[in-house]
Order: sequence, then structure tokens, then C-alpha cells
Amino acid sequence: MQLFPCPFCGPRDETEFHYGGEAGNVRPEGANVSADFWANYLWFRANPTGPSREIWMHMTCGEFFVMTRDASTHVVADSSPNSGREP
Repeated sequence: MQLFPCPFCGPRDETEFHYGGEAGNVRPEGANVSADFWANYLWFRANPTGPSREIWMHMTCGEFFVMTRDASTHVVADSSPNSGREP
């Protein structure tokens, strides 16, 4: 069992959280978006080994936040209550 740090509620059991994807993946806008661009947005991720910024939702309080977590060791560096839209 792992504890994740909710920036609103403090440390909680990992089963209370839902993964929302990598942070900074901004949805394309406009009517003239190519099929390749949409495919990259929907399906292709960086999937790094090591630290990555991820969007998570704490299902108990309903808040979204960004967590920096090492993908290979699962060690959490920090969590912050921002939107995840910033790079």
C-alpha cells in the first residue's frame, strides 16, 4: 500500500485516487486540426522512465491536482493544486 499526498487533504491511501494522464497534454483547439495532431493528442504519450508530472484526482474530496512521481520507483516528489495545463 502506498500513501499519496493530496494537497487538499494530506496523505491518503492510493486506492482513493484516480490517474488522469500526463500533465501538460493540452487539447488542440480550432476547426482545422489535422488527424495526425489529434492522434498524437489522444494516443501518444512520453511515458518517461524517471520523474514525470501527472494529473490525479482524489476521489474523496473530488479535487484534481498535479503530482510529480518517479515512474520507475513510484516515489512521490511533490503534489500541487494547479491545473496541469502548464508545461
